[in-house]
Amino acid sequence: MGQEIAKSRFSAADFRRFRQALKEETNLLSEWINKGKLADDGLRFGLELEAWLIDGHGSPAPLSDRVLGNTTDPRVENELALFNLEINTDVRDLLNAPFAALSNELSKRLLNAQEAAQQEDAAVCLIGILPSASEADVSLDKMTPSPRYSALNEQVLALRNGRPLALNIEGTEQISTTRTDVMLEAMTTSLQLHLQLPADRASYYFNAAIALSAATVAAAANSPYFFGRRLWEETRIPVFEQAVAVTQLEPGGAGTLARVGFGSGYARDSLLDFFIENRQHHPVLLPMLLDTPHEQLAHLRLHNGTIWRWNRPLVETTEAGCQLRLEHRVMAAGPTISDVIANAAFFYGAVAELAESEKRLIERLPFHVAEQNFYRAARYGLSAEVEWLDGWYGTVRELILDKLLPAARRGLARAAVNMKDAGEHLKVIEQRVASGQTGAAWQANWVAKHGHDMQALTLAYLEQSRSGKPVHTWQL
Repeated sequence: MGQEIAKSRFSAADFRRFRQALKEETNLLSEWINKGKLADDGLRFGLELEAWLIDGHGSPAPLSDRVLGNTTDPRVENELALFNLEINTDVRDLLNAPFAALSNELSKRLLNAQEAAQQEDAAVCLIGILPSASEADVSLDKMTPSPRYSALNEQVLALRNGRPLALNIEGTEQISTTRTDVMLEAMTTSLQLHLQLPADRASYYFNAAIALSAATVAAAANSPYFFGRRLWEETRIPVFEQAVAVTQLEPGGAGTLARVGFGSGYARDSLLDFFIENRQHHPVLLPMLLDTPHEQLAHLRLHNGTIWRWNRPLVETTEAGCQLRLEHRVMAAGPTISDVIANAAFFYGAVAELAESEKRLIERLPFHVAEQNFYRAARYGLSAEVEWLDGWYGTVRELILDKLLPAARRGLARAAVNMKDAGEHLKVIEQRVASGQTGAAWQANWVAKHGHDMQALTLAYLEQSRSGKPVHTWQL
């Protein structure tokens, strides 16, 4: 859910003092990076998995406050809306058999959340966008009571001078609507993969994640329906980008960048440029003054948490020092833990191989091509036609099967991962991609067979997901 804050209303002086603290902390991070003072204790990873709460009819159940009251698991937390939850995992080394341990942990935490939800006659559903959710469900009164969320809502609208947010998406069908709040963001539930980066090669990993985004968004596509309309294979992408869009109305026009988006380019010498970009191009949304030493970078981290690049650089301060991390945000939640672990194994293996073996990646795949690939893949899924290194051209399905799965295997072996453990999860990706049955494809095929009943689709999806079997094996 990001850093919590203590209030939701701010004065001009709050903004001024926050900007000064942000400047000082950005300068401090620059000094640490330029002098090689970052901590580096190997590749470590963890994840955040967002989920929906639904009732017995398959509709959103705004009960997270009560559900969280039924569990003592500190890693199950609230999110923007009362019908969402977030499950977080421990951080672990990318060595030996990490995915078996990750699967066990995530399964136990999900079970805790499911048992807590059952006490309220609700269920936990892992899906990118709940097909049964309507505009009436996503109202401001369903926002989780929190100063952070209230402030985000107020400040986004303030930057737009009170003008409504416009949502316009053209896909298989079309949708056009306006909102006077940011609650559409709650429609988009994600799998967010975190990777602690080696300080001297952080830019290589970041750029590899950008290049891989088309493949990962297509392989994990699970959001074809939005308010009952069939749009993109991963409709979560345009919805989130437009749900908090302030760019076109921010003061300065061309001097501002999208709050949610693919980013402004590859990393060059380091990730520092992105934090400088944050300060110079993104107006402060949450100017909460924090009583912490500048060495904790609390204001820098709070500001960075309000800028949602699909591949987001992070900094964390620990006893070991300041660490750089990557957050890969492009994948949808679900459909099952088996699918989630497979998605994680695929990404971590492929990103490690590309980062360590393709030092000229940014020359061989221009940023604008990677960006175009990403949006094509989000819209058309595995059938999207994309470019790859040195002008290779084909479908995302071909790219994954022919090039990226072998790369993921090499990358995990390079990282000393037990390949018996990893191989089972990569086989899930291989079979899903070869069959073409992603979560999005299964939902669309179910509707084609059974009709356009979004609540029935949601309940059928939930029943299949409870089996725990990966989505490529689901029946219609």
